[in-house]
Formats: sequence, C-alpha cells, structure tokens
Amino acid sequence: MLKASASQRGFNLIEILVTLTVLGVLIALGAPSLAEFLQNQQIRAGAEAIVNGLQVARGEAIRRNLAVQAVLEPGSAGWTTGWTVCEATVEPCDSTTLTTDVTKVVQHRSAEEGTSIATVTGVDAAGAAAVAVSFSPLGSVVPNSNLSPTLARADVIKGSDANQCMANGGSMRCLRVVVSGGGSIRMCDPTPGIVAPDPRACP
Repeated sequence: MLKASASQRGFNLIEILVTLTVLGVLIALGAPSLAEFLQNQQIRAGAEAIVNGLQVARGEAIRRNLAVQAVLEPGSAGWTTGWTVCEATVEPCDSTTLTTDVTKVVQHRSAEEGTSIATVTGVDAAGAAAVAVSFSPLGSVVPNSNLSPTLARADVIKGSDANQCMANGGSMRCLRVVVSGGGSIRMCDPTPGIVAPDPRACP
C-alpha cells in the first residue's frame, strides 16, 4: 500500500514580504558604499589610461629612435583621460593630427573612450598648466618642440571640483600621475597621511 507523501510547504506571502524588506534595507545600506567604490574605480581607470599613454610614448621614442610626444585629449568639460601619441615633429600633436597627418600618429585614445566622469588637470614642474610631454630616444623627458610647458604631473578627479578629493578634505580618492625628468612614469595617491615609504605616496 502506498503511503501518502508529506505535503510540501512553500513560502507564504508574509515570509516573502519580510525577506524583500530585509533585502531592501541591506541594499539601501550598501548602495552609498557601492557608488563610492565604482566612482573610485573609474578614477583609477582614468589614471591608468594616462599612464598607459605616457608609457606608449616613451616606449615608441626608444623603439623608433626619435622624439615622441604624448598630449592629453580635450573634452567638453576640460581635459580628459584621452590622449594622442605622435612623433614630436608633428604640430599640433592632438586629435586633429588623425585627419591631417595620420602617418605620424603612433596611437590615439578618444576622450569618449572608457572613463567619462574623470577630468585631468596637468601642470609642469613650476605649476603652470601643461598637457604635453615629449620623450627622447633614450626615454628621458625633453622640451616640447613648440616650447609649450612640459607635463610633469596630472591630477585625475571626478568632474571639475577638486574639493571633493581627500587631499582637500573631501571623501573621494583622487589620483595623480607623475612624470620625472628621467622619464619614469608612476601613479600615486596625493591623500594626506600617505607618505613614504608607502609605495602609494606621491613624491
């Protein structure tokens, strides 16, 4: 004789509502942290994009045995994490070169590509605005052929408000790309409290 199987019980409406309420509370608590994490990741991606462009320029200068220049790409809200790398004899070395003298362009990263929230503030060693840096065949930094200021530092932030950065008392972790006279390129964190010998510290 067959035994009656035990009745199977599912979730009732109250249990589902309690579960959804708890899930909603957890999402609400975690959303700000997730948004901040994603924002910081986009800023890091932007800084890494600039590092990559500068490394391409330096590597091509050594490989081609001639001066190569990297220039930050302008965007609608200022300078972006886009860039153009071309032989330093080309003037201007920017996105317009792609249509005027494409044979001299080594590589290009569009301002619209990748990170859209990040903007870049570039300066030379004296603190004047700068967007271009040239590398010699030995990999060291040389003056730009048009005598424009040589990029020595690029700060990557969200939007255009630097006061959001931890370095200025805000909550956002902004990053910096530094180019030394010898041609070394590194990304660092300008946040106060991060000092040498911490490898994240800026010089």
